[in-house]
Amino acid sequence: MGTVIASGSMSLDGYVALDDNTVGPLFDWYEAGTVEWANHGDVPPFHLTTESAKYLEWTRHVGAVVAGRNTFDFTDGWNGTHPFGCPVVIATHEAPTGWDHPGSENFSFVTDGIEAVIARAREVAGNKDIAVTAGEVATQAVRAGLIDEIRVDLVPVLLGRGRPFFTTDPSNALLLQDPIEAITAKRVVHLRFAIQR
Repeated sequence: MGTVIASGSMSLDGYVALDDNTVGPLFDWYEAGTVEWANHGDVPPFHLTTESAKYLEWTRHVGAVVAGRNTFDFTDGWNGTHPFGCPVVIATHEAPTGWDHPGSENFSFVTDGIEAVIARAREVAGNKDIAVTAGEVATQAVRAGLIDEIRVDLVPVLLGRGRPFFTTDPSNALLLQDPIEAITAKRVVHLRFAIQR
């Protein structure tokens, strides 16, 4: 069974997107180097630093991506192919109608809670890892005890407002283990933590 990983690029003040879902400079590190990183679908290649390219190797072991309906709608389901090139499980209250991009057969829409979402992701991922996008879905998965690791691509910017990585409940603090990995690269520090059980 693979590792369930909450991941995202985050500003120093904890945001993964602005209120309108745009990301401002949060992904500038995707174009901060000369190492070409190929994506699947119609996402053009990134140009990473050597350090960021080495760090992103973890995504090659992802067998399913879990995202929320908000992310799905904003990206239009990545036009049917997620950049990781793997199946996608969308946590939603209602599945979309009339969404028929090529590749849409690789998308599952789960309406009965985060446990069912992660169970479906495990089904389609096999023994590979599961990447859970930052935001409300990651928060629900953490609260349900379903996340094993948190990966943060910490970007040197203060957005001042927006959508947080975690919509936390301050009465339920969660202790993480010491960093497993901390890699400094141009425009980003890549951090990896295991959740203390």
